[in-house]
Amino acid sequence: MTADPQSRDSAVKAVHQQFRIVGAGPTGALLALGLAQQGFSVVLHDRLSAELLLSRSRAYAITHSSRRLLQDLGLWAALLDQMEPFCSLRLDDCSAHCTAWFHIRDLRPANRPAEAIGWVLDHRPLMSLLLERLEASDQVALQLDDATPAEEALANEGSRQWIVAADGPRSMLRRSAEVPFLSHPYRQGCLTVKLRLTGAYQHCAYELFRPEGPMAVLPLGQDRYQVVWSAPLQRCRDRAASSASELVSTLDAILPEGVDVVQLLDEPGAFPLELSLAPRLHRGSLLLVGEAGHRCHPVGGQGLNLCWRDVSDLLNLTAAVRRGEMASPSLARRYSRCRRIDLVGVLLSTDLLIRFFSNHNPLLMPFRRLALFMLKRISWIRRFSLSAMTDGPGTLLKPLPK
Repeated sequence: MTADPQSRDSAVKAVHQQFRIVGAGPTGALLALGLAQQGFSVVLHDRLSAELLLSRSRAYAITHSSRRLLQDLGLWAALLDQMEPFCSLRLDDCSAHCTAWFHIRDLRPANRPAEAIGWVLDHRPLMSLLLERLEASDQVALQLDDATPAEEALANEGSRQWIVAADGPRSMLRRSAEVPFLSHPYRQGCLTVKLRLTGAYQHCAYELFRPEGPMAVLPLGQDRYQVVWSAPLQRCRDRAASSASELVSTLDAILPEGVDVVQLLDEPGAFPLELSLAPRLHRGSLLLVGEAGHRCHPVGGQGLNLCWRDVSDLLNLTAAVRRGEMASPSLARRYSRCRRIDLVGVLLSTDLLIRFFSNHNPLLMPFRRLALFMLKRISWIRRFSLSAMTDGPGTLLKPLPK
């Protein structure tokens, strides 16, 4: 099919088009790198210095949708030695006393050659590589430790410039542009801490559903693990402020039998959780990417991977603009539309999951036992559930990319 004149003209203009991205965390930096590789000019702002961007103590669960993006951008091989794969996932309902397992055979066939259900990647090596590649790119102007107000970035927008808000859930750009935003704070908060464990299964991740909220235990290699622990917010803050011995005792009491804490490896942190979504991820030339446009409960490790699917879909659209297959002015509308199913699907499923499992309601207990029994016994339910977690709900009825 021959592109229409408007699309061809848009492709020519795209060569000179600039993206100004505010927020140089993993999502903003990854988008900047992808746009630069496509030949766009990118200015990347962040109020933090490179040192502060690197200093966050956090690890991420990487799913297959994120693996494909990192491979497309030429980052996967460089990060592979820094990641810890997990080949099994143990799901425990601690109130119903039921356990279900996911294994590599439960993945969709296209994902099985990767020989892992997922990977755990520490923040520092990820950001180090991203900043290194961005600094080496002639297409990227890095403006870190930059306190440029959000209003100034919007005021300087031009006909050949897209503004991207990748500045997190409290996005000043989104607020300055008065983009409609729906938000529901959870009663839960989240505590994160790295620690050493003994007695845990090798190359196994744990998801524990407890009455106060879910807990993920993610392997970092050897005997090191990242814990992502949801509970009432004040309880999370109290635990984070407690002594190391008190926190270790609390963890030992709730971890699976035979799994014990040896040592805390960093200072625990606590933060509030919320369910939020911008019904449209754009206004004018402003695009919302990552947590600037949505936020979900961290159950199942969905947060970062959902943000990176924003990046993947947006890069697919900008590539179409470069090829002259799509008019540049329609980029924002198409981006909002193509992200809708994935965002709504993940936000609803994570919300329903914690409402179903994080309670003491005795009326729900038989249904919870039935759900875990079906996961244990019926392979296609495991494959369906794991595909939704690792590839996104928008891919369930589609073949996966090779």
